[in-house]
Amino acid sequence: MTEPDFRGASTVGEAMLRAPKVLVASATVGEVRALFEDDHVHAALVVSGETLLGVVERPDLEGLPDALPAHRAGRLTGRVVSPEADLYATWLSMSRRRLAVVDGNGQLLGLLCLKRSGRGFCSDADVAARGAENAGRAATSGISASPL
Repeated sequence: MTEPDFRGASTVGEAMLRAPKVLVASATVGEVRALFEDDHVHAALVVSGETLLGVVERPDLEGLPDALPAHRAGRLTGRVVSPEADLYATWLSMSRRRLAVVDGNGQLLGLLCLKRSGRGFCSDADVAARGAENAGRAATSGISASPL
């Protein structure tokens, strides 16, 4: 097994994205489908205020009508982790590339985002750089990006 590169982080809280994109409780399955048109998006986090209602993944949407509230398509079991969790142990047990990071009250704190290589985790700087690159491409191609 190739050794991971955690950039010095030892807990999930140290490695998580601190400002993940979220959908409000009124978001629909159709809005999540639109979000998933970006192949970098692997999970949709649906919140009410700061409370995580559900984590939606592509397979969850199969056969559901676009108008259904998105939080009804998602779930929390197996899709959340504590910020205090050991990063290496979490990495070893991950069966999906995204885990929502929540506190004991269900408040969304961040997102643990495993890189495509599987050797490390995305950082806020990585996400910002990709966003800037995509915005530049959209500006030159005539496509406008509008957040949900």
